[in-house]
Amino acid sequence: MTELWEALVTAVKLIISLDPEVMQIAGRSLAISATSSVIAALLCLPLGSVIHFNRFPGKRTLINIIQTLFSLPTVAVGLFVFVIFSNAGPLGGFGILFSPTVMVIGQVILISPIMLGLIISALSATDKAITDTAVSLGASGFQMAAVTLREARFGVLAGLIMGFGRAISEVGLSLMVGGNIRGYTRTITTAISLETSKGDLELALALGIILIFIALVINIGLNRIQQR
Repeated sequence: MTELWEALVTAVKLIISLDPEVMQIAGRSLAISATSSVIAALLCLPLGSVIHFNRFPGKRTLINIIQTLFSLPTVAVGLFVFVIFSNAGPLGGFGILFSPTVMVIGQVILISPIMLGLIISALSATDKAITDTAVSLGASGFQMAAVTLREARFGVLAGLIMGFGRAISEVGLSLMVGGNIRGYTRTITTAISLETSKGDLELALALGIILIFIALVINIGLNRIQQR
């Protein structure tokens, strides 16, 4: 118990002193996850609008599939991305395996179903009178979508934050396609896994505290959005 307490105290000191390695790992994690979230948002916002505002055969089935992919295992995505970008894979010629770039690609695949499903749900929850009013005033399809997105902005924003939370906390994907290379692809979750196995509890706890703090900030943000 004494050793655990000492490790916790040391971990707090590492954070307070802005230890370079701790800050570097945390910064890289935030950069990769933020980049993934922005790219996924740019893809899912227009795609979610297209799915919501159009009628087509199999629409309900498609939405069900998207919602099913909310719980897509990170290792499954990691395996898929690894096979695609490995030397023997169809995109192996790009040579980006075990790099931050392929980690971003993997996280975009992982979080897109979450963002897409929640965006569609947020749009579906808006008052239909808003859409009808926009159409009656002569709004184009793009203008109608823009008005509806504005009304559903809090639900949409919650979906984007949920996607970021999923990205920052995943570990399997980053280990498989990033390789946990020190100073290059090592993130908070992969570093915690490595340092714990090595017995370096101080660094693992420091990174764990940072990850919990990020999760707390995300949760507070979601609660505030839900209150709005």
